[in-house]
Amino acid sequence: MDNSSLRIVFMGTPDFAVPALQILVENNYNIVGVITAPDKPAGRGHKIQQSPVKQYALEKGLNVLQPLNLKADEFIAELKALDAQLQVVVAFRMLPEVIWRMPSKGTFNLHGSLLPQYRGAAPINWAVINGDSESGVTTFFINENIDTGRIILQEKVKLTPNTTAGELHDQLMEIGKKLVLDTVYRIQTDNLSLLNQKDLLIKDLKAAPKIFKADCKIDWTKNASQIHNLIRGLSPYPAAWTTLKNGDEEILLKIFAAEISDKIVATNTIESDNKTHLYIGCQNGSLKIKQLQLAGKNRMNTEDLLKGFNIHGYHTI
Repeated sequence: MDNSSLRIVFMGTPDFAVPALQILVENNYNIVGVITAPDKPAGRGHKIQQSPVKQYALEKGLNVLQPLNLKADEFIAELKALDAQLQVVVAFRMLPEVIWRMPSKGTFNLHGSLLPQYRGAAPINWAVINGDSESGVTTFFINENIDTGRIILQEKVKLTPNTTAGELHDQLMEIGKKLVLDTVYRIQTDNLSLLNQKDLLIKDLKAAPKIFKADCKIDWTKNASQIHNLIRGLSPYPAAWTTLKNGDEEILLKIFAAEISDKIVATNTIESDNKTHLYIGCQNGSLKIKQLQLAGKNRMNTEDLLKGFNIHGYHTI
């Protein structure tokens, strides 16, 4: 089969989307356009940064479009001119109907959960935060509602009690690229067996809303398992945080890794030898903090932080 005869527009922005685009290129599909986010300033120097998808697309000489407004007449005209038969979406924005209805073979999305569970912007984080034992990826045809379209393919993965959001992200990125390739092939060959999400009798659907700073604050009155899940579900980004207080001084502390301990420490209390270990008390025990970052400092192991920071006198709030 001549893959180059299928005209595809790819839409995506972050690292998560790059392998999916790459596998289509490597399998000789005809990527007639790549739609990604506009360049924007990033980092302390506010240098203009191209998205990872754009960087890869330019390396491969692909046609890149970066619309500010997906509903703009000029962009819609440019997209129509590409005459794509299929649109593939991985970690992009919500599309207006005029866009997702455009290609003859439809528009499908790769989502980082086992739909209908975790519809929304942060499915990977919330699966870990909620302590789930499995996750996965889904391809589905986009319709008028967010993440509700007919399911094309799914693949599951198991989670351990210590899996972080970063680790799950990388795992789903690799599985997802293969699912995208398989999905394109099935659409290309008219070998589809679609599943309506409303036909899946699943109770207690969990949502995956966008995560804000307030969602990342650690409540030390919760039990150790809940806090541990929050920390690993936000690691490495955006990171769980707490405030250290010593008299009038308050310091923001991000925590990237911890382990549950049966050591009894009073809630919001810090216990440390100021050399090698640091425990913070919670509802039913404590957490031994392994990796952390003080505001204005680099991320480091607890032992390294304690070499230059006297933790005595501080507690969490």
